[in-house]
Amino acid sequence: MQCKILHESHGKMRIHIDRFRMTLPQADIVEYYLKNNEAVTAVTVYERTGDAVITYERGRRAEVISALSTLDYEDEEQKALVPEHTGRLANRQFEERLTFTILGKLFRTFFFPSALKMVWNTVKAIPYLLRALNELIHGRVTVPVLDGAAIWASILQGDFGTAGNIMFLLHVGDLLEDWTHQQAVDSLTDALSLHVDKVWVRSASGEDVLVPVNTISAGDRVVVRTSNIIPLDGIVVSGEGAVNQSSMTGEAVPVMKEEGTPVFAGTVVDEGELVYRVTKTSGSGRYDQIAKMIEDSEKLKSQTETAAYHLADSFVPWAFVGMGVTYALTGNLTRAMAFLMVDFSCALKLSMPLTVISAMREAGRNNITVKGGKYLEAAARAETLVLDKTGTLTHACPKVVALYPFNGADETESLRIAACLEEHFPHSVANAVVAEAEARGIDHEEMHTKVDYIVAHGIASTVGGKRAVIGSYHFVFEDEGVPLPRARKRFNSIPEEYSTLYLAIDGKLTLVIAIFDPLREEAASVINEMHELGVGRICMMTGDSRTTARAVARMLSLDDFRAEVLPEDKAEYVRLQRALGRGVMMVGDGINDTPALSEADVGIAVSDGAAIAREVADVTLSGENLYQLVMLRRIAMAMQKRINGHYRFIMGFNSLLILLGALGVLTPATASLLHNTSTILIGLRSLTNLLPEEEQN
Repeated sequence: MQCKILHESHGKMRIHIDRFRMTLPQADIVEYYLKNNEAVTAVTVYERTGDAVITYERGRRAEVISALSTLDYEDEEQKALVPEHTGRLANRQFEERLTFTILGKLFRTFFFPSALKMVWNTVKAIPYLLRALNELIHGRVTVPVLDGAAIWASILQGDFGTAGNIMFLLHVGDLLEDWTHQQAVDSLTDALSLHVDKVWVRSASGEDVLVPVNTISAGDRVVVRTSNIIPLDGIVVSGEGAVNQSSMTGEAVPVMKEEGTPVFAGTVVDEGELVYRVTKTSGSGRYDQIAKMIEDSEKLKSQTETAAYHLADSFVPWAFVGMGVTYALTGNLTRAMAFLMVDFSCALKLSMPLTVISAMREAGRNNITVKGGKYLEAAARAETLVLDKTGTLTHACPKVVALYPFNGADETESLRIAACLEEHFPHSVANAVVAEAEARGIDHEEMHTKVDYIVAHGIASTVGGKRAVIGSYHFVFEDEGVPLPRARKRFNSIPEEYSTLYLAIDGKLTLVIAIFDPLREEAASVINEMHELGVGRICMMTGDSRTTARAVARMLSLDDFRAEVLPEDKAEYVRLQRALGRGVMMVGDGINDTPALSEADVGIAVSDGAAIAREVADVTLSGENLYQLVMLRRIAMAMQKRINGHYRFIMGFNSLLILLGALGVLTPATASLLHNTSTILIGLRSLTNLLPEEEQN
């Protein structure tokens, strides 16, 4: 496809694609195709003009040019990169509705004669009257009652201009609120969408083949194992397993699945193996189901938002009381109407959601996915931070640094068996063992029976008719009862800063694998900054030995640490902190972290960790840099500060307008104009960035 570079600077270019305008689907293809290129960091497509602004890594311009040369609207692979819902259509519809609303108001103001304005505003006011009457019939004195009273009081006084202005600003506020709500739903739905590229399919011959998910058809048989996301809806045809469905159904306990039971896309296999027949392929309704789930929940609202809404409604009866008292004291209906012209709901219901969505977007720009405003609020208030060690405080790619064979075992053969067992599970330590075998050129084809994964302990199977176990000290020597080797001096000489993995076959220790997972370079400064941001207690939880944990805690100046812990131990610690009244953020990346992530006020997962950890977490970090945790805290605190600031301003300013109107200083029309203007201005301010540019990543 032909493209023309209109402007270019270091790491950024603006291009024009071969047509003046492009369709919305074409704009989505351009955006997501370019975003899929590793050299590209950001893309903005303007479909009305056919332009696109591309930000890319310096030194990789040639890769961007190459990608542009292969751009093709008809290419099926490029079309497949576009998600089911992108939000572009919703944005276009909102822009058009807002534009026509403003142009219509301007046209009526300058070209309608007075008589026509009277008729128009009277007819448009009828729905507001009906809503107010409906609330009163049901015994509710809420904001719609106040809005209806203000509009009709103006009409009955002959002030059709004020009535029209009130209705116009209320309509604009409704448009903005609907749009921000839809943006939030789209954002959360995309965050909860699967992003699964490939799946295992069982062929007619019984062989498992890895294929792209967009090639799956209804009737295909998909295989999922422990910690795998179920990519598509279907019916189980063989196997059994426990499936975590909390994100879809709210069930806290995993549900057992067996032949004939349904499984749903987006749920995660806690334990077991399932083969199921696909009933719904990609793009056949999961978005709508997830969106409905979000809309039915209160995830979009923070507690401060909800409290503000209730308070706004609670003031409505007092507005009528104030109107009555003022009229009784002054006998002046114009002064009394000040209580109808100004309310607290408009600004609160506009600014609060806008602030929340701005915070969520700002987090998104920093590669932080947040599933709702209430989690940002909890992140701002948290006093305790609990961190997993491996993959969180350390790099997610530990390396094997030494092997210690025992009881006359062959080092190469022992490593072969260890890699064969570990290759089934997506954990950083398991990956390190497999990588070491690969680096040594050791093949490790299947040589064992079914593998059992014991969460936070290890793996057990049978090799050559003998029980083989690999895992922690606690699992191998205490749970399995494997005796310590006679060569105690050599066994005890393994450096304590190393993490250790123990392999035992037929009840005898065969191999000790020493693994070193270096700390993230930024870990110490992140801990220090979190302390400065008001987190009073930072604790590390790990399944590693106490000596290793103590060394890490000392290097990072942690307030506390727990070693050799099980998943239930992590969850219990989180429950204890919450019982003490301390809000808790929990950061983890593994299957064994999920109970604690669920218990925390804010569960934070690293995106390259286990699927189930991401599924149950409230926030997901990209994993590229632990500073994202600091950024999350800053954005959350800034959001809370803005919400509280707007709340105080709205209450104070509108109370002042009511007072000045009641004293006769302001006419009802002026009070209404100032009230509604301040509402729009505070709404626009809510859309601005929360953090200054220099504080962004």
